[in-house]
Amino acid sequence: MERTVRGGAKSTLTAGALTVALSAAYLSCGSPSSAPIVAGPLALGNWGGDSAAMIVSDTAMHLHIGCTYGDVSGRIEVDATGRFDVAGSYMLHAFPMAVGPSVPARFAGRVNAGNGGTATITVTVDDTVAHQTVVRGPVTVILDQPPRLMPCPVCRRPIITRPR
Repeated sequence: MERTVRGGAKSTLTAGALTVALSAAYLSCGSPSSAPIVAGPLALGNWGGDSAAMIVSDTAMHLHIGCTYGDVSGRIEVDATGRFDVAGSYMLHAFPMAVGPSVPARFAGRVNAGNGGTATITVTVDDTVAHQTVVRGPVTVILDQPPRLMPCPVCRRPIITRPR
């Protein structure tokens, strides 16, 4: 799902508020049998879902939504409620070849430890080139599940972890 808001700061603030409200409503519909969330870093590995893929390593997170992708540096910390909200960058025109610069973005989501580990993520992109806000998602990804992103390719990065 993609929504675009054109305009200045007032429109961007409205889009941001709408994103938070919609994400909260969407994420509150979790299963009553959800396992408790343990605060800490987002689980390492490959996560997949419909039109989405996420690669989490010790040093970064890489997320595909459809034919677009974004990156966050460092480990993503999940709070006691399973939520995270981090800054990163996003490439809105990535397939069949990357066009334009990566632009600032916020990656907000919630992890559900039940059902094999799922995460629901919404990305709010500040398209500084086109002067608009673009919202990608929400999408749901499952740890250790293959992504389903046809026809767009998914980056294949090895997960490199530090010894514990």
